[in-house]
Amino acid sequence: MGLLVSDSSFIPPLIYAAMGSSRDIAIGPVAVVSLLIGSLLQAEVDHVKNKEEYMRLAFTATFFAGITQAALGFLRLGFLIEFLSHAAIVGFMGGAAITIALQQLKYVLGIANFTRKTDIVSVMESVWRSVHHGWNWQTIVIGVSFLVFLLFAKYIGKKKRKLFWVPAIAPIISVILATFFVYITRADKQGVQIVKHIEQGINPSSVHMIYFTGPFVAKGFKIGVVCGIVGLTEAVAIGRTFAAMKDYQLDGNKEMVALGTMNIVGSMTSCYVTTGSFSRSAVNFMAGCKTPVSNVVMSVVVLLTLLVITPLFKYTPNAILGSIIISAVIGLVDYEAAILIWKVDKLDFIACMGAFFGVVFVSVEIGLLIAVAISFAKILLQVTRPRTALLGNLPGTTIYRNISQYPEAKLTPGVVIVRVDSAIYFSNSNYVRERILRWLTDEEDRAKALGLPKISSLIVEMSPVIDIDTSGIHALEDLYKNLQKRDMQLILSNPGSVVIEKLQASKLTEHIGSSHIFLAVSDAVRFCTTKSMQEP
Repeated sequence: MGLLVSDSSFIPPLIYAAMGSSRDIAIGPVAVVSLLIGSLLQAEVDHVKNKEEYMRLAFTATFFAGITQAALGFLRLGFLIEFLSHAAIVGFMGGAAITIALQQLKYVLGIANFTRKTDIVSVMESVWRSVHHGWNWQTIVIGVSFLVFLLFAKYIGKKKRKLFWVPAIAPIISVILATFFVYITRADKQGVQIVKHIEQGINPSSVHMIYFTGPFVAKGFKIGVVCGIVGLTEAVAIGRTFAAMKDYQLDGNKEMVALGTMNIVGSMTSCYVTTGSFSRSAVNFMAGCKTPVSNVVMSVVVLLTLLVITPLFKYTPNAILGSIIISAVIGLVDYEAAILIWKVDKLDFIACMGAFFGVVFVSVEIGLLIAVAISFAKILLQVTRPRTALLGNLPGTTIYRNISQYPEAKLTPGVVIVRVDSAIYFSNSNYVRERILRWLTDEEDRAKALGLPKISSLIVEMSPVIDIDTSGIHALEDLYKNLQKRDMQLILSNPGSVVIEKLQASKLTEHIGSSHIFLAVSDAVRFCTTKSMQEP
């Protein structure tokens, strides 16, 4: 895929420069998507034995990736990618980074026979089996030496922001020095694996190589959809990051159409899936680029490289390429973000770790599937088990707040105030009713144990309830009937316009009584306490 990478850095950026809305995104092949499409393709076709089928399937997957991205933009369905939460992306990217780095061991150690699997167990078994007869010490010297150099260059760039150009030029310097070293020492004759022959020029049209019929169409579609969504997620995340830093708006749907179009065109011009590159975009940002013309400049440089100096890289050792990739993906392991996720939200952390371990121990696609599944599970859990809170009065005010958040808040004798922090739908209506009754029962037991006045009123604070369906209305009816049996009154506080309209349409307000619906909790409490004082 060597020349495919070069072409992918030439044609897609030109398309994006004309159609994209981001001023900072730099387009090209990225590590995560490259690994993803490589592993998915390898699972279907052996790239050594069936090189042509492998290439055709790659172009087919790229075509469908573009179709997927453009369709999401045209149909304004970009919200679907939001189901990949930030936590899941952090875990997925970290796992993918480790998987990519492990795959480069075959180049850095000079291992000829390496496993085709991507999980860490298979990779380490392959490395261990080849320890006595498969390693090449000259290759290890080249790979490790330049890896240290690249990491040191990145350290300098982070330490002194004015030297941002040091890590930017370090890879090309490494390639030049490593290639020169191998050429003058003829280390390739000592077992050092080199790139060897690279065709000069631009690849021809690949329209005729895309599968539109046959068994490979479904495989290409499956791979394309997965790679397209991952690429889209990464590009949109990068674009939003830099747009926020420079205070301008990013048109998400326009971005999807631009990314989709460039991949469709790319599939017809010998390119594989490309997207926004964070490293390239960061260089653009630090260099002061203000328009997408930076993509045009990059394309021109790549074109000149393809036409003029490509043959000079014949003696480039694979070890240096592996070292460059390892140094590039190390930054994707964002352990600080993982620690912050753990502190903020434990469910998010589970999604993060599920994606991470799924990628590292099974495969990239399984890791992605786990990430999506856990994210969906979190949404379902929040929808079906919304939060409710017991409210108390802040002394000296008419404000009522969650007693768990404000320990100084005082409960009102004879009155239980519960807030529902969610819309009430069929998926959670029974839970909401049961949870409110549980609060009521607990407070009745507490009042009895402490000798406090009997509970006579239940106030349901409904300001967070943005909507309610028929199941939710039936749940309130059941709650009202249950309270009547206990000789208690149901009071509603501050229901929204949508909610009150539905309550009126269902005649529930007639059962409860319009006098039992108030704008504020303080008004409802005043009504309850006044009424209880008037009763004999």
